[in-house]
Amino acid sequence: MKYGVIVFPGSNCDHDAYHVVSKHIGQPVDFIWHKETDLRSYDAILIPGGFSYGDYLRAGALASFSPVMNAVKNFAAEGKLVFGICNGFQILCETGLLPGALMRNRNLHFVCRHVNIRTENSNTPYTNELENGKVLSIPIAHAEGNYVCDQETFASLKKNNQIVFRYCDANGEITDEANPNGAGSNIAGICNPEGNVLGMMPHPERACEELLGSNDGRDIFRSLTNAIQER
Repeated sequence: MKYGVIVFPGSNCDHDAYHVVSKHIGQPVDFIWHKETDLRSYDAILIPGGFSYGDYLRAGALASFSPVMNAVKNFAAEGKLVFGICNGFQILCETGLLPGALMRNRNLHFVCRHVNIRTENSNTPYTNELENGKVLSIPIAHAEGNYVCDQETFASLKKNNQIVFRYCDANGEITDEANPNGAGSNIAGICNPEGNVLGMMPHPERACEELLGSNDGRDIFRSLTNAIQER
């Protein structure tokens, strides 16, 4: 089993993801420079959060053209696991691996704090350690986390159970007050129809140690490792 963490110019959460995989999950992991194109030795690819180059144009826009992303598309087409967090989610949408787009937060401000998210689909490689309705406390740190899509896409997401996480209050209620960025239907994370590609705005890699305020993110990475072992 081997993980790869993609590094873009300006990345600032790649080391967080590397730390969680190597120390908390206890699995081999490599950094992958964004110009690399050979991913054959990996079982799962993490596209970490943190601003990457070109985000001043549109988050993830330039990063989506990096050579590694063509390799990631092929990797995902083979059914292998691809996990994009925050900026990684934006990049997945820009490349077309996930539908929709991330726009500026509705208050037009950068938001950095813990939020609650509810597990909507526990039948994915990333949530098999969770139960439907499970509420997780996970931090966010973004200015463009407002997920939007057209009505046809939204209907497809609902029909195919692609909505994996939604923003909620501490009791698991989906409310507008619990929505930190204005995302449609409080969407915090989605997967592709096959379930092997997940993108989410909150940072589970920053919620794997109680010292940081929550270790709720650890089960997401444990779920991913379980999925790899089963495959």
